[in-house]
Amino acid sequence: MTSSAARRISCSYIEPRSAQVEPQARIFNIQRFSLNDGQGIRTLVFFKGCPHRCPWCANPESISPRIQTVRRESKCLHCRHCLNDADACPSGAMHRIGETLGLSTVLERILKDEVFFRSSGGGVTLSGGEVLMQHDFARQLLQRLQSLGIHTAIETAGDSPLKHLQSVAEHCDQILFDLKIMDVMLARNVLNMNQPRVLENFAALAKKHAPLLPRLPLIPGYTFDLNNFQAILHFLAPFKLTELHLLPFHQYGEAKYAQLGKPYLMRHIPVPDAAEIGRFQTMAISAGYDVHIGG
Repeated sequence: MTSSAARRISCSYIEPRSAQVEPQARIFNIQRFSLNDGQGIRTLVFFKGCPHRCPWCANPESISPRIQTVRRESKCLHCRHCLNDADACPSGAMHRIGETLGLSTVLERILKDEVFFRSSGGGVTLSGGEVLMQHDFARQLLQRLQSLGIHTAIETAGDSPLKHLQSVAEHCDQILFDLKIMDVMLARNVLNMNQPRVLENFAALAKKHAPLLPRLPLIPGYTFDLNNFQAILHFLAPFKLTELHLLPFHQYGEAKYAQLGKPYLMRHIPVPDAAEIGRFQTMAISAGYDVHIGG
């Protein structure tokens, strides 16, 4: 072979493409053995990052998409080891919220409980934060789960481009869709929510006969209001859905706000009693719904 021919062959060689990067997501908790947010025994995957600012949020650590480090005062030894490296904390007082996980890692953790899903009719629910902020990863994870015959669900407020919502919804056996403040300006100013888009997205899914389950948080001063509740029932009426969940306000997330250095605006808001919730439950039953209290 001449030297010029060798050069031609050498110049035509193309380096092989590097292996495709595995999809990753920012996750802050994978909760096992849950009996909420869907049927049967479930694993809940909590995605970090949310575009909304609900004052009553029980998972304030879910709002920022960043990995955060917090200090739990009750465990702190005041030894100062953590000043340079939070991972050097000997007591576990320093705690990182969130980690970046690959698809295979998340799937591996989920499948530890596969036997419980199959024996109880349970499955996996993707929650948050707002799962639609990481819609591409969510879609791929749901696809993998469905290919294994595992029941899939998401919990969402539906405030995203419709194409993102639909790409995820196509791989859901159930969509837990939260409806909150119906007034457009209040939803924008209080929650940073595009309420017209939320309602348009809900209607679009309903027209495709998606497995929608509307959920109504009952929050004093915000959604636990007769006019707001009636507006939701009026909006839902044309879709002929049969089941509706009411989510009463609680104070379970209060301690998290102090850890994050955030003010908790709901501290002095009373938790609704059974009689108050019962009035709204009766209204929903009268509208034709099978009503469940809680997730």
